Amino acid sequence: MGNFRWHPVVFVAAICLLLPARLVCGAIIFPKIPDVLNPPVPDSIDVEEQSSYLLDSDQDPEVTPGLFQGDMAMENDMYKYWRVGLKWDVFPERRWPNGTVPYAISPLYDIDDQVTIRQAIRTLNFMTCVNFVPWNGRDKDFLLIWPIKYPKGCWSYVGKTGGTQIVSLQPPDHQSVNCLGHEGRAMHELMHALGIFHEQSRADRDRFVKIHWDNIIPAFKSNFEKQSLKNTTYSFEYDYNSIMHYGKSYFSVGKGKPTIETKMPGIKLGQRQALSKTDCLKINDLYECLDNPRLSKKYYNLCKTLGI
Repeated sequence: MGNFRWHPVVFVAAICLLLPARLVCGAIIFPKIPDVLNPPVPDSIDVEEQSSYLLDSDQDPEVTPGLFQGDMAMENDMYKYWRVGLKWDVFPERRWPNGTVPYAISPLYDIDDQVTIRQAIRTLNFMTCVNFVPWNGRDKDFLLIWPIKYPKGCWSYVGKTGGTQIVSLQPPDHQSVNCLGHEGRAMHELMHALGIFHEQSRADRDRFVKIHWDNIIPAFKSNFEKQSLKNTTYSFEYDYNSIMHYGKSYFSVGKGKPTIETKMPGIKLGQRQALSKTDCLKINDLYECLDNPRLSKKYYNLCKTLGI
């Protein structure tokens, strides 16, 4: 071994990986996570057909075949609620109580990737009234941020599902997509976990964008579904700049062929850099902080000042 010395972080991670049933890191005991998960998808999704396609995930890491709209694990009941545009008041149990979200980060991430994840969490904690707190090892319901081997990619459940809830953020390697190139991608998936859907699936989206159905891979046309207009109202204007908006060529049949375009020339669609003003306001609205006289001014100002 010569003069080789174990770095403390490497040593702890190695000990964690050697334990067969549980991962022990400091005072935290991680549950055993399988290499392969079968996240729920609505019946409308043909998983087998989608999985036969190799998508350009290097460019769009949120386009995992077999997941609703590319990065959401969604049960049939949740899909039905989403489809008809019902409010979260119908199922308050899917919101995190008091806006407190216990989380744990896998020791499989290297230091740089952990920094990216933690920066995303710090940003959400600072700009919104949601409070991500390190898991204490005892809370039953918590987010576990983990690089799942299959399905690889950037994906999350929508809202609180209960128990150990995976948020998959794939670190870059020669075979995998990169969910951690910027903290914005991590924030996108964490926003799903808070209960935020994609912007372009709004019921009123056709007033603002045009969907090029002929440019969409046929197996993925269902990813461009929108909510029913009948029951849906929105508190905020359509946000082209949202961190939750598709880019212009998601699920395209070929490079350069747009699948979605704005009806106003010169406006860019979507980004994965930072929370937009509306992204920030939506989270605060969902967790009822804009209705709180003591908090509303603070978070309105933070969103308007720091949102892009």
